[in-house]
Amino acid sequence: MDHEDAVRLKATERYVLNELDPDQRDQFEEHLFDCRECALDVRAAAMFVDQSKNVLLEASEPVVIQASTPVHKDWFSWLRPAFVVPVLAALLVVIGYQNLVALPRLKQALNSPRVLPWAQVNVGTWGAGGPVLSAIPGNGFTLLVRIPPENGYVCYATDLYSPSGRLEWSLRIPVQRGQDQYLIEAPGTTREAGAYTLAVSGLTTAGESKDLGRTSFELQIQK
Repeated sequence: MDHEDAVRLKATERYVLNELDPDQRDQFEEHLFDCRECALDVRAAAMFVDQSKNVLLEASEPVVIQASTPVHKDWFSWLRPAFVVPVLAALLVVIGYQNLVALPRLKQALNSPRVLPWAQVNVGTWGAGGPVLSAIPGNGFTLLVRIPPENGYVCYATDLYSPSGRLEWSLRIPVQRGQDQYLIEAPGTTREAGAYTLAVSGLTTAGESKDLGRTSFELQIQK
């Protein structure tokens, strides 16, 4: 799949919404390795979907209404402010986030000449001989993480450990059904060179956690 095919098929949106068939998904994931623009589209779309879900969940909290007179049901009760205001607020937040945060961030990334270094890692291959990343001091990097799919998990918890064994950062990734590769970006900060370890756990709806494995890579800091 080339970039024109990805645009024509609206592969980015369909990939995030898990609407691609298995063959198209495999072809698009191979295309992500060579197309920085599509990779940024996927990351921005996934971030927007997650934020939208959080906003709608917060807006769906029940509203307590106290009345001194009996409440009578009518066909236009849904137009009352107690119901309309939370819904409109949620829609305004979603639209505002898309216009003020997601789209400008995506445009800035596409127009920026800086390209983050990246590498593909496979969970369960912890040890020497991993990929090598060369990063500018203070900059981040991107990992395309392949996680063996298992049923029963709602999200993956990823923890990055420095060469000295210190936990640097943690990130939770919503599980996408039928997907085994996830794109994550490590934020820019001062890092030491050496072998880094990424630990991945699966989290269930009951809050239980299971260790799914680890993987490692070598980080080189440019001078």
